[in-house]
Amino acid sequence: MPRALKRRALGLLFLPHSFGSNKSESKALICLVGVPKVLLLCSMNIAQFTFNAFAENTFLVYDAQGACIIVDPGMSSPEEDAILFDFIEEHHLKPQCIVNTHCHIDHILGNASCVERYNVELIAHRLELPTLERAPAASLMWDIPYRMSPEPTRLVEEGEYIDLGSHRLDIVFVPGHAPGHIALIEHAEGVILSGDVLFRQSVGRVDLPGCNAKDLIQSIQKKLYTLPDHFVVYPGHGPETTIGHEKEHNTFVRMTESYL
Repeated sequence: MPRALKRRALGLLFLPHSFGSNKSESKALICLVGVPKVLLLCSMNIAQFTFNAFAENTFLVYDAQGACIIVDPGMSSPEEDAILFDFIEEHHLKPQCIVNTHCHIDHILGNASCVERYNVELIAHRLELPTLERAPAASLMWDIPYRMSPEPTRLVEEGEYIDLGSHRLDIVFVPGHAPGHIALIEHAEGVILSGDVLFRQSVGRVDLPGCNAKDLIQSIQKKLYTLPDHFVVYPGHGPETTIGHEKEHNTFVRMTESYL
């Protein structure tokens, strides 16, 4: 592929987060900002909230006994804090920890309020510490309010896991969109919390500090596409999808394989 065309293709591939394959999906998502979507699985539930100006997905993963983890708290205002906290109280949930799949500003805006309210450990990969340190500069660049996030109290690596009652969420290292990006996989339920690695018919952007397009595609191919087709992907932006659907319909992944 000619160099100029390759640069153009990369520019088209990695635009800011894609929320779906058509405009109607994006409009529907925007209308649901702040309204929880509860997904009932066999013995584990997932509540999805869409917060902040980036329409970021925040997740509560909880079991029948009420043990829960907060994944990527993106609340950017006291009103958004209240939406998440009220849901936790109304469903008698007991937060066990907070997990950042990565530390881009839209995924950590609610770290401070969650740690302050629940006094639980904050989990991230060690390679995300520089990203976290850049958060104040990112808040100025994007002109969004930011309460300083606490430092992570547990730094994790691939091969570790998070216990949630009888469930085990395996930590998988999937760099590319961010240098220390992780995904959480619950194999028994067929669930993947992918952060900003893989979206429905799209992928995470790679034009931010620490991004790497080749690493991103390799993470998808070697860590996610090797999972069973029925596994459901809950991404950091937009609607859920499945591994099988993305293998068949995600042209972003296929197009990059030939020239990265």
